[in-house]
Amino acid sequence: MKELYSVLKQLSDGCTCVACDGETLLKSDKRGVAPLLDWLEQGYQLEGFTVADKVVGKGAAFLYLLLHVKYLYAAVISRPALELLRQNGVYVTFSTCVPAIRNRDNTGFCPIETAVLDCNSAQQALGKIKTRLQELKK
Repeated sequence: MKELYSVLKQLSDGCTCVACDGETLLKSDKRGVAPLLDWLEQGYQLEGFTVADKVVGKGAAFLYLLLHVKYLYAAVISRPALELLRQNGVYVTFSTCVPAIRNRDNTGFCPIETAVLDCNSAQQALGKIKTRLQELKK
């Protein structure tokens, strides 16, 4: 419970994503799935961590599975993300559940969530996420 308080405080202090296991505190102010991709690239495994994230779509949910997260708080989570995480044994609490995550301009759906909607594995989703991010940079 102490870890949950710590990660929620960090979210309220401007972080977008925070993970804590009682000793190690990881935090980021990057948007989207960037913090999760960073942690994956750095070799983190967050199995004993409590994680809090401002927005969790299905793309982020797949990345959390690759990070081995077991406890997650999301301020906003999409229904597909919630179902995926719960089906894979992640304990999830949230403030708001929405049918889908909207894009930053609120003109459609999040391009990352859209890219992984038909994915069946976290590895497949990771590839699609990286491809979509490259496309968005163009």
